[in-house]
Amino acid sequence: MAKNIGILTAGGDSPGLNAAIRAVGKAAQGSYGMHVIGFRDGFRGLMENRAVRLEGGALSGILTTGGTILGTSRDKPYMMPVGGQTLDMTDAIVDNFHKNHLDVLVCLGGGGTQKSALHLAKAGLNIITLPKTIDNDVAMTDVSFGFDTALGIATEAIDRLHSTAHSHHRIIVVEIMGHNAGWLALGSGIAGGADVILIPEIPYDVDRVAEAIVRRSRAGKRFSIVAVAEGAVPIRTQTAEAADKGSRGKDKARKAPGESAAIEDQGMSHTAQLSRQLEEATGLEARVTILGHLQRGGTPSAADRLLATRPGTGCAALIDEGVYAVMVAARGEGVEPVPLEKVAGKRRTVPLDHPWIESARRVGTCLGD
Repeated sequence: MAKNIGILTAGGDSPGLNAAIRAVGKAAQGSYGMHVIGFRDGFRGLMENRAVRLEGGALSGILTTGGTILGTSRDKPYMMPVGGQTLDMTDAIVDNFHKNHLDVLVCLGGGGTQKSALHLAKAGLNIITLPKTIDNDVAMTDVSFGFDTALGIATEAIDRLHSTAHSHHRIIVVEIMGHNAGWLALGSGIAGGADVILIPEIPYDVDRVAEAIVRRSRAGKRFSIVAVAEGAVPIRTQTAEAADKGSRGKDKARKAPGESAAIEDQGMSHTAQLSRQLEEATGLEARVTILGHLQRGGTPSAADRLLATRPGTGCAALIDEGVYAVMVAARGEGVEPVPLEKVAGKRRTVPLDHPWIESARRVGTCLGD
């Protein structure tokens, strides 16, 4: 009998999601005669049984569009707000899986989605995932779709900021997404010619950043671009947090990367505080630009359309073979199934010996250390 596939997108939106939905659906139907339905707004839509058929025209014309036609949410199966409470809705999701006569559920998402998918696999459901995130931090895959598009957007923003920085002789501090991994800030910083790049993997010293900017000024360079990941952490903040955590014991919740008591007290973001510190240390005017959700929007790049299509069609082939509880990882020019146990709870961060870091140092970019 023909297999029935359910598909959903969870977590933050990302360029290439529609290309992946299209690839799974067209390959499943055209090559294997399967039936495909989608669930709106991630795991919440599956819990509420809000399904839509993905046949015929539903998959046409979506390859080039950003976002996701299914909608998304950050709700987790085991921790979902319902009626003013946060409940474990795993049983409801399992029931709806069976009510729709599904043979497999395909989950498109980042690190959190991988954990939710593994949870459902342990609950007895057949699950396959596809890795998406602009942060490029999903473990066990060469790259995640959405990253290339966001990289291009962030690079173009830095290119444009050069003009105003040069004209007004300013320091421009541009905040780029990446709470826990610096791929986006590092890649766009190198490609955009940023003078300073700060990433979560390398705690930075504000004084060293200021010294690098002052050296540029003395050499006749009238402006500097600082590309900073939103999760970049000052050395002093990291040390203070570690000491504070030790004194409070293991039960106390840890602050998010880049967050400090001083910043909380002042009601000032990490990036704004960095800008102010650089103004005071260098005597130069500084301005902050936060790219935010602009990095997620718009038409996916050709590279992301290809990347989303490869694991999408590979996913349909794995379903036909009965391979479940895996993530379809990009590997070279092909794809490879990786057990969800090896992916969930892990993060792909920038290795300190990565060629991008070496290249940045060789062209004279300050990394704050």
